[in-house]
Amino acid sequence: MSYPRPSSCFKGLSSFKGLAAPILALTAAFGLCACASAPPAAPGDVASTVTQAPPEDRSPFGLFLAGEAALDNDADQDAAQYFARADREDQDALIRQKAFLAAVAAGDVDKAAALAAGVGGDVSGGVPRLGRLVQAVSDLAGGRGKDAYAILSKDAGGFAYVDGYQLLKPWAALAAGDGAHAVMLPDTQGQKLNRMAAVLSRSLIDERLHRFDEAEAGYKTLTANAQLGVFYVLSYGAYLERRARADDAEALYKKYLAKIPEDRDLQSALTRVMERRPAPPMPTIAAGAGRALTSAAELALVQRSVEEGEIYLRLGLKLDPTNDEAWLLLGDVEAAADRYPQARDDYARVSPASTTAIEARERIITSYENAGDHDTALTLARELAKAAPEDRGALLILAETLRGKEQYEESAQVLAHVMDADPADEDWTLYFLRGTALSEAGHWAEGERDLLKALSLQPDQPDVLNYLGYTWVEKNERLEQAMAMLQKASTAEPESGEIADSLGWAYYHLGDYHSAVLNLERAVSFNAVSPEINDHLGDAYWQVGRKTEAQYQWRRVLSLQPAPELKAATEKKLSLGLDMPVAPPSVARG
Repeated sequence: MSYPRPSSCFKGLSSFKGLAAPILALTAAFGLCACASAPPAAPGDVASTVTQAPPEDRSPFGLFLAGEAALDNDADQDAAQYFARADREDQDALIRQKAFLAAVAAGDVDKAAALAAGVGGDVSGGVPRLGRLVQAVSDLAGGRGKDAYAILSKDAGGFAYVDGYQLLKPWAALAAGDGAHAVMLPDTQGQKLNRMAAVLSRSLIDERLHRFDEAEAGYKTLTANAQLGVFYVLSYGAYLERRARADDAEALYKKYLAKIPEDRDLQSALTRVMERRPAPPMPTIAAGAGRALTSAAELALVQRSVEEGEIYLRLGLKLDPTNDEAWLLLGDVEAAADRYPQARDDYARVSPASTTAIEARERIITSYENAGDHDTALTLARELAKAAPEDRGALLILAETLRGKEQYEESAQVLAHVMDADPADEDWTLYFLRGTALSEAGHWAEGERDLLKALSLQPDQPDVLNYLGYTWVEKNERLEQAMAMLQKASTAEPESGEIADSLGWAYYHLGDYHSAVLNLERAVSFNAVSPEINDHLGDAYWQVGRKTEAQYQWRRVLSLQPAPELKAATEKKLSLGLDMPVAPPSVARG
């Protein structure tokens, strides 16, 4: 059985930003889990993308090909330089377009704006429309509000980059001195997330224009939403603080902290207001515009438009390079594409003084873990936990990295410390993680008790069903209940290679080799590069007489960089095959 890990993030570890669309939706879309830890690494602690100048003796076509190759290798800075050189030497439309797009991808907004005039084309086309958006951002960043508003006002429509246009235009109007148009809500065609992002921008603009009644009405509308209101609490609270209504802000923060007590931003806001420290300043026009584009990025990412979301983030950071939320999200986009050095650079841009800094450090650790560098991840996690020994997030990330290094005994001890700190917390993931760690460490009785507790808290949770059911089969205990649990897990997650492997391997242990083959073939179809699953399928093939196919699977295991123990066992099977074991009793399969 492949070692299971919970498919959801820890409860309460996501931060809620007042200017954000739902981060939880983004987490689901990208499969990214965020815990928390300590201050982010300094830029010198993370790998950086090395940019090299284009060779002087290359032809425009050679530079073009070099740019294409750089794009294929995710070297956006290099690609931008190659295409820019090619454009200077040959004013070809395709080269100009490539140079423009590469500059946008590299975050060089001013260079992209200079190239935008030459991209041309139909007004409804994506690239020309992006060109106008980039020019507007460059004008806003340069204090040319009237020029920016003129560009956005002349747009003839279309669907490309529509959210960015709609959310940026009010800020451009404000920068141009047109308050009447700045407070007009765009037509969001009934899309809730777009409309709420627009209402937030209007509330901030109303506040800047001293339209306080209108501003508060907008904030109340946002926070009254049953599903999404939590994302706008910090914005409303900051408004109340700026209006010298500290008691109201304090009550608001306490109300939401009762629901999400681990949220560090809310904790920080409550401490600030209780100590009567200065309120957060009103964002500048450029910062408001930048955060509006961050909201557009989040909307795009929720819709899985990753390229568009990344562009919005880079444009927003041009307007407000201090937007820690945008740096975090850009790092998440890079990490989701396995561009870990770039992601670490982005996370390192988060201000050490920000409450978001602890998230940035955690994500740097996770990036090393996901890249397979468990030693570095564990070193950083230990440092983090030492710096914040009572911090829940710091301890959880340490427990996870210890699991990654198969140091289960210590992982269970760390989790026990977290659970002892809050005995009333009935988070199923804590019991599941400690139960599996105890089991892997050889303490099955204690591990089983935790797993049963997790199952009582989440009776239909596939990870718990998978691990507990399989272990019972392996120990020849509660066989009918165990198989029913594995089948239930497989029904809940029919495309999980890990669960299909567990079910198939359970059939194998029970001597039902034909059912084992069927399920293990499904498992391999979902996770073709797992050496463990391929090994299991090879064993099952051997037992049903398909020995040539079994040897093929075992040879494939050796090509997938298996662990030393599995490698040795597989080589032995290739040499000697398998002895036919005595089949244990079969069980009811429902």
